[in-house]
Amino acid sequence: MEIKVSVKQLGKKYPILAEKKIEIDYHENTISVETLLKLFVKEQVEKFNNKSFELEDEDYKKEPQNNYLNILTDTGKVGFNSIYNEKKADLDKAQKNAIQAFEDGIFAVFYDDEQLEQLVQIISLNTAHSFTFIRLTFLAGSYW
Repeated sequence: MEIKVSVKQLGKKYPILAEKKIEIDYHENTISVETLLKLFVKEQVEKFNNKSFELEDEDYKKEPQNNYLNILTDTGKVGFNSIYNEKKADLDKAQKNAIQAFEDGIFAVFYDDEQLEQLVQIISLNTAHSFTFIRLTFLAGSYW
């Protein structure tokens, strides 16, 4: 099943970090939030584990093209799409981590305009609304 997903970050000039369609292995009309999160994580872990690792014997200078550098700095993350750590992601650990982060309020999930707040909440996939993931940032401060 193909699902449209947006990832946003509050407080940025360009809050949409990514908007894409994700193919998940699910064929029913309703799904729980917990199952949905696990399927999203599974797709992302498989995508990460299928990326090639960059092993180099020689160190050389890498520079992005000038027109691409502004896009990278606007998102707040400059990278070269290379993975230097040869360790593969553990699916079970990643799914547990995502569930715990959802329960702890590290990110919020919306389906159309409705916030999904419970892991046992059932969602109807009959309508083609998009899912929005928003990473939440906590404010630092003191009590006095």
